[in-house]
Amino acid sequence: MQLAIPTLDTERMTLRAFREDAVPAMFELLQDPDVVRYVGDRRVPNLQETWRSVAGWLGHWALRGYGQWAIEERASGLVIGRAGIINPAEWPGPEVGYLLGRAWWGHGYATEAAGAAMDWGFEEVGFGDLLSLIDPENHPSIAVATRLGESRRGEIEVMGHHVLVYGISRDEWAAGRQ
Repeated sequence: MQLAIPTLDTERMTLRAFREDAVPAMFELLQDPDVVRYVGDRRVPNLQETWRSVAGWLGHWALRGYGQWAIEERASGLVIGRAGIINPAEWPGPEVGYLLGRAWWGHGYATEAAGAAMDWGFEEVGFGDLLSLIDPENHPSIAVATRLGESRRGEIEVMGHHVLVYGISRDEWAAGRQ
């Protein structure tokens, strides 16, 4: 079965469907404790857990019609992380999320990838609202959310962790594009 997952091109990246060849790259990126410090269960996964995560991201596309893309840096052809929109069971709403390997931090890749996912979500899926769930100590992700036009909406517990809820409505997003 082939899922219809769109490909998005940004200035420096291609957001594409995950394939099995991305599993080793994602596994390598996820071995850095700082990369996973604020994501999911916040621990370094083994190879089988990484494979299952990739399968889950593909399954999200099948169930919801949107999900996470593999981020491929065009200049190098390397898979450097993931970005997209998730909304699993018992989630507070559709969330724009991303993860990058440490070598790509601080260069605007997160804003570029998350912005492309956000634009696609509003333009193609027609979301009325998008969220970002961010650990209060994750100041770089708070900065990304703010650059994307999101504002703080509150705080909740997710997967046993206290997180800040940032969000943007379709109207706010559209006003920011003018």
